[in-house]
Amino acid sequence: MIPAAFDYESPRTLDEALTLLASREDAKILAGGHSLLPTMKLRLAAPALLVDLARVAGLNQIREAGEKIAIGAMTTHADVAASDLLHRSSPLLALAAREIGDVQVRNRGTIGGSLAQAHPSADYPAAILALDADIMVANKRGVRTIPARDFFTGMFTTALQPDEIITAISVPKTNGAGAAYKKFHHPASGYAVVGVAVLVKTTGQKIDNAAIGITGLSQYAYRATAVEQALRGKGTDGVAEAAQHAADGAEPIGDTYASPDYRQHLARVMTRRAIEEALARKRGK
Repeated sequence: MIPAAFDYESPRTLDEALTLLASREDAKILAGGHSLLPTMKLRLAAPALLVDLARVAGLNQIREAGEKIAIGAMTTHADVAASDLLHRSSPLLALAAREIGDVQVRNRGTIGGSLAQAHPSADYPAAILALDADIMVANKRGVRTIPARDFFTGMFTTALQPDEIITAISVPKTNGAGAAYKKFHHPASGYAVVGVAVLVKTTGQKIDNAAIGITGLSQYAYRATAVEQALRGKGTDGVAEAAQHAADGAEPIGDTYASPDYRQHLARVMTRRAIEEALARKRGK
């Protein structure tokens, strides 16, 4: 189908983009376009103005910021996946990025656009929750920081205000922790039927701490705190038992491909596999 008529602007500065976004109640931000453009073609969305961020300077960089790494919102999945800085200092986000979609999606889609869409089966949310990341946003009144734990509020909904633009994602350096992202791919869409992001710190055979984010199981990604608590202070031989708590407190969704019960089963299996892989990475295997 053909989308409804719309105006198009391609600003060169963030301030100009914010001014354009605030100028029209029905304006929308265009990042990678993989989510917005298909809905426009189906007439499920009909913004009167698209504000394209592709030419805004400084939004596609990955850089060190003290003990954290800042990833510009317009950084593509491919660049996140290939970043030497991330692989060296905070690899979890890069591990998740390389599992997104296909080559075309990874080369066009952006981290900021993906987070703003808040798809219930997107890959990044599990990783940024496990990382306790911060999401930097701006509007004409100023800037603010939204902790990842407060960002996702429901299916396709976030704490973003209509006049706000994500500018960067700030993640801590996780040197010394084991990291892994395991996902059961939907065979058609490439989204995660269930995806699990894990960070784990150990001393010998004892797990000191773990952070686990799960996507795909419920309406939005969440921290698997029951698994984290079951692992804390325990030996590495208790992983399978702890993973049985992966769906605790969640309200599983279902569709024609995967029922709620199947998703719960996958959550437990993928959580066990992700923890085991993170432990193996921690041991350098």
